[in-house]
Amino acid sequence: MSRTLQAPVTVAFDYTRSTGPVIGRFLTGLRDATIVGGRLSDGRVAVPPPEFDPVGHQAVTEFVELPDTGTVTSWTWVSEPVAGQPSQSPFAFALITIDGADTPWLHAIEADSPGDIETGMKVRAKWAEERTGSVTDLVFVPDDTVAETRDASAPAAGDAEQVGRIVTPVSLDYHYAASPEESSFFRGLAEGRILGQRCPKCQKVYVPPRGACPTDGVPTAEEVELSQVGTVTTFCIVNVPFLGQRIKPPYVSAYVLLDGADIALQHLILEIPAEEVRMGMRVKAVWKPRDEWGTSIENISHFAPTGEPDADFDSYKHHL
Repeated sequence: MSRTLQAPVTVAFDYTRSTGPVIGRFLTGLRDATIVGGRLSDGRVAVPPPEFDPVGHQAVTEFVELPDTGTVTSWTWVSEPVAGQPSQSPFAFALITIDGADTPWLHAIEADSPGDIETGMKVRAKWAEERTGSVTDLVFVPDDTVAETRDASAPAAGDAEQVGRIVTPVSLDYHYAASPEESSFFRGLAEGRILGQRCPKCQKVYVPPRGACPTDGVPTAEEVELSQVGTVTTFCIVNVPFLGQRIKPPYVSAYVLLDGADIALQHLILEIPAEEVRMGMRVKAVWKPRDEWGTSIENISHFAPTGEPDADFDSYKHHL
């Protein structure tokens, strides 16, 4: 039996959100090298400030400037940092209660070894030279001589332009191991063929193939080479641009039911104005130049209209 295919995969996108008056005030403070807390209805000061008081449930509207020093209440050592963490050198995650605050803040402490950190120790902020209004604008370091703390009742200055929006990159890296059936499917694409698997009981053909029929639960043992012509069942017109987009909107992403298959395959519909794509339209696979092929569905550039009459609704209504 042929070896199953494996490949590294990264799923990533940038998440953009508005900060609102509370988180925006806190992040603006970080940009300006100031830690801002929020006063709760019971008099406690929270860092970071919550948008709503956890006790009285009203919006938090009173803010105070705090010193950039604090006390470690608990911690854990990270000996092997991973991508996206505050440091690529070993460091500690810690709960730090800022002087003048009553709630701990989860942040990072730079230290040479875990022996340099202990519960109850004093730390101070080490500010980045260029700050953008993010929790990564600072990291904490051990501090043996803590400066005099500021009065937590002092109101925070609010003259600077507030940070109103933040962009957070989200990324997931993993290693994908294809099943034997999927591996055959990808190898078929490298040969210019579209392969599926047939259930011996219900005779349904699945593409991409599955190791077992989801209807009957029996192995799909028979390999089937499918037509490269099919019918558009449902589709979506993409009008919104996004980071990394390869095609200028508008364009169509559709489910194509290949002739002889019992499950639709998702792909692009091009070579036709987006507003003219319709359910029932007959389309065919358009392949990239052979020297660009790999073991990927991207060997098929897109699907394009065949010019045939539209399929009758009854022929695909059970596949919507």
